[in-house]
Amino acid sequence: MPMTRFQKLATAALISVLFLMFVGAIVRVTGSGMGCPDWPTCWGCLIPPTSVEDVDFDKLPIERFQEKARRMGRDPSTITEESLRAEFNPRHVWTEFINRLCSLPVGFFSLATFIAAFWQRGKRPLVFWMAFASLAIVLINAWMGARVVFSGLKPGVLTTHLALAMLLTGTLMYCAWRGTDHPWRVRMPAVPLARLRFAVTLLLVTVIVEGVIGAQVREMTDELAKFHDNAPRSTWIGELEQSWKYLAHRSFSWVVFAAVIWAWVLTGRHRASGPGWVERSVLGIVLAQMVLGLVMAQIHIYSWVQVLHVGLAAVLLSLTWLWWFGLYARQEPPK
Repeated sequence: MPMTRFQKLATAALISVLFLMFVGAIVRVTGSGMGCPDWPTCWGCLIPPTSVEDVDFDKLPIERFQEKARRMGRDPSTITEESLRAEFNPRHVWTEFINRLCSLPVGFFSLATFIAAFWQRGKRPLVFWMAFASLAIVLINAWMGARVVFSGLKPGVLTTHLALAMLLTGTLMYCAWRGTDHPWRVRMPAVPLARLRFAVTLLLVTVIVEGVIGAQVREMTDELAKFHDNAPRSTWIGELEQSWKYLAHRSFSWVVFAAVIWAWVLTGRHRASGPGWVERSVLGIVLAQMVLGLVMAQIHIYSWVQVLHVGLAAVLLSLTWLWWFGLYARQEPPK
């Protein structure tokens, strides 16, 4: 069934969010999070310079940087013209700047989805409120982006930033799914449907928990990259294994795997058409994530594996939201 115009807008917003999360993972892995010391400008410019000689430090409000850093719990004395000059890295600057540019489609499509949702209010009021929530989360996360910069990549702020992005995938997926008279739904007999709802709810919760713990593990790898610049990444595993968060993240992946297998078996047994593209995609991504996790735990923490791991986690969460919504859609009576 072809998508409505509203669904296309919401889907575009969701895809832009997923793409931004991929790019954000590249920023984290390359250590480019502080490539721009200010926000919304970058080194005082709308288009950042390519060398430190092009930076006009007289235009940078360093005292304001220091005051905001103090409010965020950082030592303001660490922010000086000399420290900023030493931190300038063209690759980091442009990686972070491109990350910011990728946030523009998120704002545009989220705003367009909200405006289009006014025509959904009569028939589907929850769609309107989900669109409103999506736009609100985008605005809050933009503000959080400034806090991330001025906090010096403070761990708790980063986790909150990611948690809001995870919530945004749910609100936008609802809009993309429900913005039609005939949304996708899973048709099954009542008793096995109730069991499958429980299984997929468990899967959704475990994916969210795993994502939050994973965000904290990524913060740990950020610290390792910062303080072990000359040490090979293969030595990080030994240090990570001393943390309960890393061990919990690694072990909890088996709970996610068990939940998706349970849901897959129930679908195969009780759904007439068997698992569809949503179920197959979720299972495939979970298996891929297990393999990527195994590579990082047993072989090497490759940068590209980290990026792929984070990006696929965002896609997995989005598809799990869709699966969950499809199970709770109003069931049509048999014909």
